[in-house]
Amino acid sequence: MDLAGMIARGEGETLEFKQKTTHPYRISRTLSSLANTRGGHVLVGVDDAGRIVGVRDAEEELFVLRTAAAHHIEPPLEGLGFREVEADGRTVLVVTVPESPRKPHRAQVAAGDWRGYVRVRDQSVQTSRLTEQVLERQGPAASLFERLPLNRHELAALEYAKTHPHLALPQFMKLVNFGKRRAHQTLIKLVLHGYLRYHDKEKEPYYTI
Repeated sequence: MDLAGMIARGEGETLEFKQKTTHPYRISRTLSSLANTRGGHVLVGVDDAGRIVGVRDAEEELFVLRTAAAHHIEPPLEGLGFREVEADGRTVLVVTVPESPRKPHRAQVAAGDWRGYVRVRDQSVQTSRLTEQVLERQGPAASLFERLPLNRHELAALEYAKTHPHLALPQFMKLVNFGKRRAHQTLIKLVLHGYLRYHDKEKEPYYTI
């Protein structure tokens, strides 16, 4: 997709706009969150409103991005792609972040402070150990978990998640009249087999398509 098409899509789970990279600590959150989720792109030189403002020094931006990937993300992030695109007389740096086979990655947010992030819609959201355990199951071993035929309760969870912003455990318990343990096992099964995504952005964990 060309630059104009990407900008027209707007920010989302796989696309982030950055006017500039101010510090490796900050951009490391975005890079790791994309790698921990489905991968995607960062457009450096595009503001939050989708306006092309350009970068003053592409080499300086590249230095910050490479420094973040190599030294401020653990394990280090590999396979980033970089492309300079000229638009409206300005330079935009298109950064491609592949989904990582080495999940979970943690970003350094301060000296001695490393945290995990995933992408939830257009935000980089901090994870907990529970999320990281799920991410570990979605790494190279994810191929062990094949798509399965779903029963009516599992289909009900997916239908609810498709038509609502998110699905929380109490909502699912009420929807299918399950106890807490059985409902939780059903939702985690759907996560491990790739049907749902687990998030703990809020006090109460939730699930999305």
